[in-house]
Amino acid sequence: MPSEADVKFEIGHVLFIDIVGYSKLLIREQTEQLQKLREIARATEQFRAAQAEGKLLRLPTGDGGALVFSDSPETPVACALEISKALKNYPDLRVRMGVHSGPVKEVTDLNEQANIAGAGINMAQRVMDCGDAGHILLSKRVADDLEQYGRWRPLLHDLGICEVKHGATLGVVNLYSDEFGNPETPKKFKAEEAAEKKPSVPILRKSIALLPFENLSEDKANAYFADGIQEEILTRLSRIGDLKVISRTSTQRFKNSLESIPDIAKQLGVATILEGSVRKAADQVRVHVQLIDAENDSHLWAERYDRKLIDIFAVESDIAAKIADALHAKLTGAERRAISSQPTKNTEAYQLYLKARHQWRNFFAPGYEQVRKYFQRAIELDPSFAPAYVGLGSYHAFGAANAILPPAHWPAAETALQKALELDDTLADAYHLLAGVELYYKRNWPAAERAFLRGAELNPSSGEIRHHYGLCLVLFGRSEEGLAQIALAKQLDPFFPGLHLFAGRILFFLRDYDGAIAYFTTTLELQPTNAVAHEHFGDACERKGMLHEAITQWCASLTLGGQPEQAQFLEQAFAASGFDAAVRALAQRQLQHLNERSARGEYVPAWNYLTAYLRLGDKEQALVWLAKTVEEPNWFALESRVTPILDPLRSDPRFDQILTVLPAK
Repeated sequence: MPSEADVKFEIGHVLFIDIVGYSKLLIREQTEQLQKLREIARATEQFRAAQAEGKLLRLPTGDGGALVFSDSPETPVACALEISKALKNYPDLRVRMGVHSGPVKEVTDLNEQANIAGAGINMAQRVMDCGDAGHILLSKRVADDLEQYGRWRPLLHDLGICEVKHGATLGVVNLYSDEFGNPETPKKFKAEEAAEKKPSVPILRKSIALLPFENLSEDKANAYFADGIQEEILTRLSRIGDLKVISRTSTQRFKNSLESIPDIAKQLGVATILEGSVRKAADQVRVHVQLIDAENDSHLWAERYDRKLIDIFAVESDIAAKIADALHAKLTGAERRAISSQPTKNTEAYQLYLKARHQWRNFFAPGYEQVRKYFQRAIELDPSFAPAYVGLGSYHAFGAANAILPPAHWPAAETALQKALELDDTLADAYHLLAGVELYYKRNWPAAERAFLRGAELNPSSGEIRHHYGLCLVLFGRSEEGLAQIALAKQLDPFFPGLHLFAGRILFFLRDYDGAIAYFTTTLELQPTNAVAHEHFGDACERKGMLHEAITQWCASLTLGGQPEQAQFLEQAFAASGFDAAVRALAQRQLQHLNERSARGEYVPAWNYLTAYLRLGDKEQALVWLAKTVEEPNWFALESRVTPILDPLRSDPRFDQILTVLPAK
């Protein structure tokens, strides 16, 4: 199977379609409307011709889909025109469409399913998102192409610039006539015209984002190395208190992006951008970097390094130092030592470490066990490699804290942590790990808070430490402080799905369900396949009485989590018997599944039993499992104190008594 790097981008002409108000429809209505929309699209001349010639790609979405044509930008527009005319006969089927031409590629996702990705798809959806029901909107690029033809020119009506997701802007044109389309100005444009212009947030001059480095190696498997070098330089820069450095989890979305440097910098809130490329062949490495002033898109500094692999740490240190000098950042003696450190002299150990960090990004997806093996092998090759111990400890702690791995993994996490701090007590990630060990394993909140603060001191640009700290502050009743930490984290890591997920969960705990839903929506815009976000979204909808929406989100979570049969069962039970009966029926099935797993000797968190019995309405058994939940050293134990999910138990006098084992606020 070819890797993603082996697949070439092609220019695709994309028609993106969705049903307006889809989530508010009953499941039966959703199915009927989607089926009718498919029939209309498939009946168009453009669809049938492209399908027959094998020149059509299709990307289904929950409320519509995308059609990718390969011949001409006219084809998706003509298809949209034909669909719009047909929809006149179905006034209840409210559809909007967006067209853009841009790079697309066929890929294989984690489920080994064919999929389509690329900026062409993303931009077509953003164009569509600017419209309302009935609109056929075109990107300025497509409109410019069509304007050369007499048949299209009278139908094109320029709307101007629209602000889309994450502060980006794009030119949009409305396509309509008396027979098709919607001549009304989209609400989004009306709102922008009516709104008062707010002063822009000042961008700090000493701020930088490192875009993903391009892998120029002949061996495409070396992508891990290019990513690793970028991340290591970023880590060194993050140690400088006088710099604002954007986290890798936010810059990663701009990999292979066609957006301009000024636009990317504006979205990230930085004044400068570092671009780079890496070529690795055997023990030879070439690194080329250029620092760009985003305001005028000019080069501040550029350098090319041709070195032996053993010298890579000197390259990383030199790049960090020269960036600091170019931005006139003040460095303390400790910061200078930090950015010039060499954690290992063993190049094989270092490459294994980078492979582990690269694989870590998949979290606990299939193959994640390889992370532990890479870290362990790196430690075997160099027992003094402190960051590798932090990585190994984080593997065990992350799994145990989230009840993915059994509590028996905590001692291994603590052992690795102690060794890391013994070797180097200046690693911010080690203190983040220490905070987790102290809080979830040892239940020592004051010690955990000291570790959070020390980690943030050592790495002032770590959004991950701050958003985790903010979440924990809320658990201990310090909501305003927690929200302030989340706000700081968002400045450092604006596009990290996990941050928005945590922020939504915080507002869920605070019973601000509308705010929680807004964050979960953003999470899913950034990462549509996030099963946990769909689950939390459903939880918030349930609390608001949006029962249909709750079922929809839970079904998406079950499907993405590898349980499509459970999703189908829940949907059918809801249609047949209503919300309460459907939830109880699913809980009964899930309880049976939990018992089967336990019988096989698998670790099953007590929390899973607790929530199943709550759904069944069995409060006695729920209280039994609550007692077991709060004893387990994981996140769910601490969540028990604040989550609305347990509100049905709070009036029972035994509830507070059970929670006395939790650390004091």
